[in-house]
Amino acid sequence: MVRRRFTARRSKAQLVAPARPTPRETKALSDMDDCGYLRFYICSTEFFCPVPPTMEMGMDPAKAIRAALAEALVHYYPLAGRLREMPGGRLAVECTGEGVVFVEADADVVLGDLGQPPMPPYPEDLLCDAVNEHTPVVGNPLAYMQVTRLRCGAFALSVHMCHNLVDGFGMFQFIRAIADIARGEARPTILPVWDREHIFKARTPPRIRNDIFPGHASGIILTPDSDMPPDMVSQLFCFGPKEIATLRSHVPVHLAESCTTFELLAALMWRCRTIALGYHQPGGGLAPVRLVFRINARGKYPPIPLGYYGNAVLRPMVEASVDDLCNKPLGHALELVHRAKLDGATQEHVRSTVDMITAARAHPFLGVDRAFHVTDITRLGQDRIDMGWANRVSGGVPSIMDPMSHHMAFKNQDGQLITAVSSFLPKHAMDRLSKEMSMWIRSDAKKLIPSSV
Repeated sequence: MVRRRFTARRSKAQLVAPARPTPRETKALSDMDDCGYLRFYICSTEFFCPVPPTMEMGMDPAKAIRAALAEALVHYYPLAGRLREMPGGRLAVECTGEGVVFVEADADVVLGDLGQPPMPPYPEDLLCDAVNEHTPVVGNPLAYMQVTRLRCGAFALSVHMCHNLVDGFGMFQFIRAIADIARGEARPTILPVWDREHIFKARTPPRIRNDIFPGHASGIILTPDSDMPPDMVSQLFCFGPKEIATLRSHVPVHLAESCTTFELLAALMWRCRTIALGYHQPGGGLAPVRLVFRINARGKYPPIPLGYYGNAVLRPMVEASVDDLCNKPLGHALELVHRAKLDGATQEHVRSTVDMITAARAHPFLGVDRAFHVTDITRLGQDRIDMGWANRVSGGVPSIMDPMSHHMAFKNQDGQLITAVSSFLPKHAMDRLSKEMSMWIRSDAKKLIPSSV
């Protein structure tokens, strides 16, 4: 589908401060928060349709959300402050109550012009233009928000938040708090918890496992990614119930019944991407390739209280030789992913992750050769955003021009749940990846892949 091009008419950016006085204090970050490679803003764009008779009442979503934002900041007052670099290079939040950036906008398009459903990449006009990937987090607002009214009455809500303060779960906890108040609640349904000084603490001396990105075997190689080829392209691969069922038929029954959709697709993409990049060429079969994925530590160790909105993300890393990954059945890769996910739930894995992050705290980049990074953002709480007068209908990361592969959930026109997986590769590799992926989900795939189980 060709999307209609448009230009949003933005109002002047405003600072929205907490609706009432809040404590003036300095708050320390956790050892999981305070690291150089999180010094950027994470972002999501969410789409909403008004619930009748809201549209007929002429409710202005931008004004309602702006007022709710001010109330939410009373509870989340550190987000209205500013990050400062303290002696020794550690970051802390000065709770100044200065506020976050808010922009109203209008676009002369209807929701259907953006796709059915709207899927990334999303137009940049839906994003607050006061922030970008080069905006420093120290000394600047910790959140930026834009509400864009569409001609049909629907609207888009785009939010940028400093990654040192929140992970994906924390960001959507804050968005849900705004929605709670916009719905008419007196306060957020889930009250925020800071408690960063106590939950994640590094050990002395550190003990870093080899199965945590980047792992001690790399010597904590901390360098920026090499220059990308000029012909990089992005693509979304969509998997509905039929495609997932076909993929499950390629693995042993015990794995097909126990694995999650994320594990299955991560294993498949890891294998197909390795082939697409030519790692299996003669002479490269014994070289290792790695899969790095993100796991939420909430509900594991240590006990994390309900309402905690700081970083609590684990980064298990699984490794295999090119030959094993590409020549053995898909079930082999799936078994590696499944086992790594289980190992990531242990106390030792969590503590080792904190040790690694603390050891790498001052460095802006973490790198390890031939690593495929993937994250599941289908369960961050987007589906629990409840404004009462508007329903969330779609949303995801605005841009997919990112080496990180994102798994996102959408409903197609038939109401079926589909998983969209992003990829960002050189064009020749993307063409090869598309062919590899289509081979696995064809109806006659087992004739083409006889060793798949």
